[in-house]
Amino acid sequence: MLKRFQSLLSAKLPGGLKLWITLLTLGFVGWALAGHAAGLRSLAISAQGWWWLVLALGLSWLSLVVNAGAWKVLVGWLGHGTGSIPLVPLYLSSNLLKYLPGGVWHFLQRVRALGPSIGTGPALVSVLLEPMLMAVAALLWVPFGGWQNGLALVAPLPALLLLPRWREPLLCRLERSRLRQLNRSEPDLASLPPLERLGSGREVYPWMPLMAELVFIASRFSGFWCCIQVFGLTPVLPIGSWMAAFALAWATGLVVPAAPGGLGVFEAVLLLRLGSSVPEAALLALALSYRLVVTLADLLAAAGVKLDRQIVRWMNQLSISPQSSPGSSS
Repeated sequence: MLKRFQSLLSAKLPGGLKLWITLLTLGFVGWALAGHAAGLRSLAISAQGWWWLVLALGLSWLSLVVNAGAWKVLVGWLGHGTGSIPLVPLYLSSNLLKYLPGGVWHFLQRVRALGPSIGTGPALVSVLLEPMLMAVAALLWVPFGGWQNGLALVAPLPALLLLPRWREPLLCRLERSRLRQLNRSEPDLASLPPLERLGSGREVYPWMPLMAELVFIASRFSGFWCCIQVFGLTPVLPIGSWMAAFALAWATGLVVPAAPGGLGVFEAVLLLRLGSSVPEAALLALALSYRLVVTLADLLAAAGVKLDRQIVRWMNQLSISPQSSPGSSS
């Protein structure tokens, strides 16, 4: 039903649904920025605030490592070996590709790397099930903000989609849809296995991968919490309310089709959710600083993997010293 609704909107809207959602959310954030320009200019970051930003950057980088580890837990739960492929570096190096137009290049890189070892179908399942787990995990943190007019009761309901009876048909549909999209970018990508082999092949609830993603969301929030400290907003709301708003905005930015990386959607939901409780100029500064921090963390993570590989390559070259031939000495 939702897929038909989206295709209907895409057919009537020039450029498709994703473009219009992106324009609307970025336009809303831009309107808010213009309306609070004077308030933003009056804000100043103290010396201690800059140290909070540095800590936010470090914790955001650490959350990416936790995220990569959660994906590794998922691949292990699916029962697929990875051979000599290091999953954590693969995840960190490909994560930066999510910012490219299309929003599929990080998926494609992981499927391309894992496909020869475990098959295209299982590799595709591992990258499709992961965002489902992340969204569910984020929504499970929402009730920590209190009743919130019934939102605390509704937010955990998507966890039911991870039950095998609903998860497997959804995965099969997503596999077919995503493979067609990936094949347009990578025509040589192998085809999917027969119909009876689609899905995860597991008949149990993914408790361990979900627990790992819950830890990831908590670690992701730690960087956001540091940004809250920068602008002295800690006393405005209890930490549970901050966590609930962050988790809802983050999950919405993950699942709503819009700009790569959830740009604009996260900020818009955060403003709509907390605009009546938090001074909007400070809230805007918080959202923008957090966006800058997590983007820099993505860059550092990808650069760190590349540097590590280069150092290993140099060390290997230095350890292989040329041996002189017997007749070379006089």
